[in-house]
Amino acid sequence: MDIEIPEPIRKQCECLGGVNGLKKLMLSKRDASKKGKVLEAVANPTRMTILCIIVKQPLCVCIIKELVGMPDSKLSYHLNILKETGLIQGKRQGSWIIYYPTKKGQAATELIKNL
Repeated sequence: MDIEIPEPIRKQCECLGGVNGLKKLMLSKRDASKKGKVLEAVANPTRMTILCIIVKQPLCVCIIKELVGMPDSKLSYHLNILKETGLIQGKRQGSWIIYYPTKKGQAATELIKNL
């Protein structure tokens, strides 16, 4: 199939190995799906808020609940999504679970900050 490509773009693509070279540079479907889930997680304003405050200060659920003003069940739902996508982790300290950002969570907040 011949398609008309503007000359500067054609030359640049050729330098990268043409269409086959570009395909090698693409994310795999698996990687794109994983990264998409992380972006979906932080696209939610509540989760974005929780992540951004946890990056500044690790917190227990009682303080997070006070800050975001939502019932335990909804907060648990949002925290689970952040944990499942690898953005935060909970560490038990006595009878408390303290939530900390992961390196991925810190990187996500840098992205948010720069938007």
